[in-house]
Amino acid sequence: MPRYEYRCRTCGDTFELSRPMAESSTPAACPAGHDDTVKLLSAVAVGGSSAASPAPSAGGGGGGCCGGGCCG
Repeated sequence: MPRYEYRCRTCGDTFELSRPMAESSTPAACPAGHDDTVKLLSAVAVGGSSAASPAPSAGGGGGGCCGGGCCG
């Protein structure tokens, strides 16, 4: 179930709720009981740990055609 982040305009507290996507815009009360809250826009992190990624080569380039230097 997705987690959504909200901020209370009354006390300034930021909190998260797990709720279905269909209820993402339903008003949420803060843990202190205030009703004046706003849903925050959150960025989604995709990927694994940096330790699992190969180190970039010192030679540069690589990748697509333009990354390899074959473009005019």
